[in-house]
Amino acid sequence: MKDYARDVLDAALATGGDFAEIFYEDQRTNQLQLVGGRVEMINSGRLHGAGIRVFTGLNAIYAYTNDTDREGLLRCARQAASAVRAERRAPLRAKALAAPDMPPPHVIRLYPSQTETKRKIDYLRAADAAARAVHAEIEQVRCTVGDTEQDVIIANSEGLYVEDSRVRTRMACMAVASDGKEKQLGYEAPGAMMGYELFSARVDAARVGREAAETARLMLHAPECPAGVMPVVIDNGFGGVIFHEACGHSLEATSVAFGISEFTGKLGQQIAASCVTAVDDGTLPNEWGSLRVDDEGLPTTRLVLIENGMLKNYMIDKLGGKRMGMAPTGSGRRESYAYAPTSRMRNTYIAAGQDDEREMIATMGDGLYAKKMGGGSVDPATGGFNFAVSEGYLVKDGRIVSPVRGASLIGRGADILMQIDRVGREMKMAQGMCGSISGAVPTNVGQPMIRVKKMTVGGRA
Repeated sequence: MKDYARDVLDAALATGGDFAEIFYEDQRTNQLQLVGGRVEMINSGRLHGAGIRVFTGLNAIYAYTNDTDREGLLRCARQAASAVRAERRAPLRAKALAAPDMPPPHVIRLYPSQTETKRKIDYLRAADAAARAVHAEIEQVRCTVGDTEQDVIIANSEGLYVEDSRVRTRMACMAVASDGKEKQLGYEAPGAMMGYELFSARVDAARVGREAAETARLMLHAPECPAGVMPVVIDNGFGGVIFHEACGHSLEATSVAFGISEFTGKLGQQIAASCVTAVDDGTLPNEWGSLRVDDEGLPTTRLVLIENGMLKNYMIDKLGGKRMGMAPTGSGRRESYAYAPTSRMRNTYIAAGQDDEREMIATMGDGLYAKKMGGGSVDPATGGFNFAVSEGYLVKDGRIVSPVRGASLIGRGADILMQIDRVGREMKMAQGMCGSISGAVPTNVGQPMIRVKKMTVGGRA
């Protein structure tokens, strides 16, 4: 495509645009699912196309096509250019294209396309068998393994030309426990920017199934959680979903550039307790949310968002940066060529602290220990959130006394950040898919164990 990319960019600029960009993608996906011990689904797919974006001032026009030969891209570029409403002037010309210095690629040792289907099914069977072996109350197990190989080319009128390849693999297991009267779910879904070496390097398929089933059965017999305002200890790993949703989205240019974030205009101000440092890092080797370059072709970065409670940075894409008068941070992401990019998180986490995890619980009095978090909702403008606790425990006088179910954590991101008084020493991350205006993208959430001095807990007891 490099031979004609500059002609396509010139066509996109022909009506007065300030900037033009091509995002080309060829993506192959596979998904296998085992239900009730039987292979229920084997799906393979291919996504191929290109999107062309044109800036005019602070506005952007986006068009996309499946026809990626020279004439197809020229037609798409002219369509995008036809929507530009700029003052008449001599059109800009794209600069000569050149590949910049890039970070080294993530090492992939066993590509999905080189992995036999039987081997993938063996991992599913191992997870299924381990889940069913937990107890006779496990009445259903659904295990899935999926992989993606994505090749992209990004070129723009400033002379950038980048080629990149991304490989991701993930397993998910959902177990259902039932006593004949009601049911409870357990769910685990680890993944990485890796091929099928994932299962020798990081993930034990049997453990994934076993942990999902153990959570389901534990919650089946747990009493209902009481409601109230109380101290809450949130465990590491998926506990980071609260920071991701309640605070992370409010630090993206998607919200900040339009002044609809609670953190707009607060750079350099204290927005969290002094024990809190938070990072969004796209450079971590082989992590689920990592990238060599973002979807605008810029090298990804390690971005300190909050340092000792002070707001240091926002996550900024190219158009958001124009609106804010700030440089992009390698945070431009999109689900596919069918979406224009915007600022998104990558691997977002609260950094490890110095506090003893046992002391957190021993000195909290009466409260809730949230070991695993589930889904929820958030309003980036206010930071208000509501999240389910998928595995929680009641704490009395500093001692864990009983598992509880039906708990939810309710609050506002800015308030919770200031209420954190302990940050543990071991940071872990968990994998998820984050949805926003540029589609769903892989992200890691993470944190050490933290303690929130005071938080609203929803419950039924």
